[in-house]
Amino acid sequence: MKKQGFTLIELMVVIVIMGILAAVAVPKLFGMIAKSKASEVGPAAGTYVKLQDAFAAERNAAGSWTLIGYTEPTSNNFNYKGAITTETVDLPSLSNTKGWRAQNKVALNDCALNSCYWDIQLNNGTKGGQIAYSACQTSSAAPLTPNFTAIGGTGTACTVSTSW
Repeated sequence: MKKQGFTLIELMVVIVIMGILAAVAVPKLFGMIAKSKASEVGPAAGTYVKLQDAFAAERNAAGSWTLIGYTEPTSNNFNYKGAITTETVDLPSLSNTKGWRAQNKVALNDCALNSCYWDIQLNNGTKGGQIAYSACQTSSAAPLTPNFTAIGGTGTACTVSTSW
């Protein structure tokens, strides 16, 4: 007699294998989604740094977002904030001046809602008309943006505080 079809045991083995694959794949998928959302932080910070550098080379001062021509990026994932409220801050008096911040609006892996910060602080550079940047982030934000701290270059280490 010729058998056709699958036995119940074969079907159960296939379902168990699919369940194991799904249990592994779903968290990886959500991790990739979080990284893709966090990937906007680096270019937004890089744009700020470039505009601030150009302004500093011209005026020997750091400027507010409006003065340097930086506009807050529109984002469903992050709130952006600038801390220089006066028009300009002379370079010699720059010392751990807060310049730029991103804060998550959505949960991103270990970053609960509004709990992760990416900051850029400004310091006086070693040459005239130069700013030294310090890029720092909360520890739970670190795995999501491996290239963000590269923006800091020669800046000193900074710590993130929740108050600005």
